[in-house]
Amino acid sequence: MESPVRIDVRRLTGYLTALPTPFAEAGAHIDEAAFSSLCDWQVRQGVAGLVVAGTTGEAPTLSAGEQDRLLRLAVEAAAGRVPVVAGAGSNVTAHAVELARLAQGAGAAAVLAVVPYYNRPSQEGLFRHFQAIATSVDIPTILYDVPARTGCGLALPTIARLAEVPGVAGLKDASGDMARPAALRRLLGEGFRLFSGDDATVLGYLAQGGDGCVSVVSNVVPALCVRMHAAFRAGNIAEAQATALAITPLTNALFVESNPVPVKHALSVLGRMSGLVRLPLCEASRETHGAVVHALSRLGFETA
Repeated sequence: MESPVRIDVRRLTGYLTALPTPFAEAGAHIDEAAFSSLCDWQVRQGVAGLVVAGTTGEAPTLSAGEQDRLLRLAVEAAAGRVPVVAGAGSNVTAHAVELARLAQGAGAAAVLAVVPYYNRPSQEGLFRHFQAIATSVDIPTILYDVPARTGCGLALPTIARLAEVPGVAGLKDASGDMARPAALRRLLGEGFRLFSGDDATVLGYLAQGGDGCVSVVSNVVPALCVRMHAAFRAGNIAEAQATALAITPLTNALFVESNPVPVKHALSVLGRMSGLVRLPLCEASRETHGAVVHALSRLGFETA
């Protein structure tokens, strides 16, 4: 296997695509060919990085062996062009550390570690959890705060403490608090990476000091997402707003039910993978199908 990309995560900007895991045979097996093809296409479309085995990748349903295989496929497909970030999320700290070490061994450039779900730890417990992950590997750790899924969230003082831990390089922020990026930027300076975890508000997040987005929508329209980010960075706000507006119906359609059901359905409509998911998720509803097809049609895709 080729050496992983050694891009300094503290300078990483733009769109990182949160990849779904394509399944074959009613979800019993990973469709490796579809996954590798999606990775390569994403890179060729200009995304800044690939995120594997996160929420969108249905990580809780994947075995350690499957996660390892997906990471190795992504690193191979990326072929040194962009970094691969590996999900290392668990509500058991020892398991999260194990996943982080697995990610490093598979060639990931960084790990993405989510707030432990279900347990509802204290802020001190959260600090110790992420500290244990970050200090267990030699690759950077990106924190992931998504209170709607985990039941608790990272407080700003805790993020500031963690930013001082060697190896903690940034935050994927799905808190929904649009005042947060500006506050964090004042606290932590320019080196700490701030990525939106919410496609619907990414332009506002960038305007408040964010560096990019870990995106679901870029699975379907990576070039449009890259164009919007580039326009914003170039100071062409009108073009950035127009592009964001064009993407909005698709964004809305991809979150009408639990991610990644709609995005996998969209990719199946486009012939890039099956729409199969693993229980407890189930196939897209009729309403989701209609919303996805309508949004794709508005963007000029053939959906018949």
